[in-house]
Amino acid sequence: MYAPFAFGIIGLVFTLILGYKIWIRLRLSRAKHRSLAGHSKWSRRIAGQIPFFEYNEQHFFSSDGSPENISLQRREAFHQLAGLLKDKSPQSIAFNESLESSVSDVHFTNAYRVPFPYRNYVQKYLKLGAVVEETEGVRMKDLDGNWSYDLSGSYGVNVFGYDFYKDCMESAWEKVKKLGPVLGPYHPVIRDNVEKLKNISGLDEVSFHMSGTEAVMQAVRLARYHTGKTHLVRLCGAYHGWWDGVQPGIGNERKTSDVYTLSDMSEATLKVLETRNDIACVLINPLQALHPNANAASDTALISSDRHAAFDRAAYTGWLKQLRDVCARRSIVLIFDEVFSGFRLAYRGAQEYFNIQADMVTYGKTLGGGLPVGVLCGKHVLMKRFTDEQPLKVSFARGTFNSHPYIMATMNEFLNRIALPEYQHMYQQVDVLWNERVYQLNYRFREAELPLRIANISSVWTILYTRPSRYNWMYQYYLRAEGLNLSWIGTGRVIMSLNFNDDDYLQVMNRFVSAAEKMQQGGWWWQSPELSNKTIKRQMLKDMLYARFPMLKPQHRRDGHRVDQQPVEE
Repeated sequence: MYAPFAFGIIGLVFTLILGYKIWIRLRLSRAKHRSLAGHSKWSRRIAGQIPFFEYNEQHFFSSDGSPENISLQRREAFHQLAGLLKDKSPQSIAFNESLESSVSDVHFTNAYRVPFPYRNYVQKYLKLGAVVEETEGVRMKDLDGNWSYDLSGSYGVNVFGYDFYKDCMESAWEKVKKLGPVLGPYHPVIRDNVEKLKNISGLDEVSFHMSGTEAVMQAVRLARYHTGKTHLVRLCGAYHGWWDGVQPGIGNERKTSDVYTLSDMSEATLKVLETRNDIACVLINPLQALHPNANAASDTALISSDRHAAFDRAAYTGWLKQLRDVCARRSIVLIFDEVFSGFRLAYRGAQEYFNIQADMVTYGKTLGGGLPVGVLCGKHVLMKRFTDEQPLKVSFARGTFNSHPYIMATMNEFLNRIALPEYQHMYQQVDVLWNERVYQLNYRFREAELPLRIANISSVWTILYTRPSRYNWMYQYYLRAEGLNLSWIGTGRVIMSLNFNDDDYLQVMNRFVSAAEKMQQGGWWWQSPELSNKTIKRQMLKDMLYARFPMLKPQHRRDGHRVDQQPVEE
């Protein structure tokens, strides 16, 4: 008689456990952002199903349904621009082309400057030469002697201007030239660096690495080691280097099952952190404050005009304080990835800027004083790589060139210089100055009725487009023709060093406006009542489906022959 009762109790317990697990899983799902960036596994699956296709020459200029006269206007403007770029930098272009088959980075970046259906035609005619041999102030010179204003920021390394780093490197050489590349023993300059970094980070210990990616790897490894937990949390869209352990989406072929990608600025994310017991750390890239829940913008994905960015310092500060509180309560390690934002937003980086103290902080890029570096700062309890009770249980991390004497010397020059009054004053003025400069440029765009707007955090910009268009990616080429140097991701991220003076900035503003006026004259921002971001994306989706499943492609007869409705070439 007791058997049915016992089975009933077992069944009830099983049901309760199963229900609890389902509830936990649903809570995790609700904390993911609705975009593909928030669903890493699905983004990889979908990316693997999209085949390459390209628009033929006729459709290249009319993929938005423009009339024939607009298509001809665009064709003429395109080839006029192509001739200008070619005539301007023939040596630089030729040198760049000589590298493409041998340097994989060149091959990749050349292929991903624009949306892929336009790639081959653009590469055939709009030639660029990403080769320079001299810098001065905020400008750089190519092999043909052309000077351009640098808006690439050397991927975030260049905070104070190239002359600043050249001076750091030259002075550092004098400090350590007698030692040579000795590795293992430290040069005495390391102690001053450590003390300065402890003061800047507000933390207890320092470890040196060769890149920001390595510093992040070490931070995550130590967080797992000391908490005994398996998973890390990254916020939707955030970049933390190219290590597959923090890049679970497109670009990484390894299946990662120990990373949660959760929504930025979301109560649902806070609930997950409050209730799960497997989270070792939360990684924060402060630059996400400019575009929460979105990847860093790139022109290769610029198929319409729905790029979004807006910085609200007060709102993001409030969000980070909530994260800080829940991580403290739940013994989750809060890691600030300041490889990019460190020493740019403020002297003490994003920690000072947002008034948040993290448990660990990673630095890189500019901290090397012009040479490659990665640094991890953390609390004593988190930085220790072994346990006294279990001597064989260690967290191993080494690197041949860690603490290289030349890098320690350039770092020391960097840290000494930015502590000087002139740079401290620069930090105090940086936000007001760059917000005012962005306001001035946006005002000029409005006055000229140009469909552009700048969103910024300090001197880091994203260019937004306010009129539906399939051709916004052309703007990067008009900017280059005006003598503005951009990185390969184009108008998605503009990075300006803090040494731009008012005259330099006026030149840059004039060129932004001139480039936009010429692009508008070329017909690239043509409008019609039927053209919207929604219709543009719908047509792009149709083109991808037709390329993937040719049998779906609409056909009709003309003069007795079957003719494709959409001129798409596979």
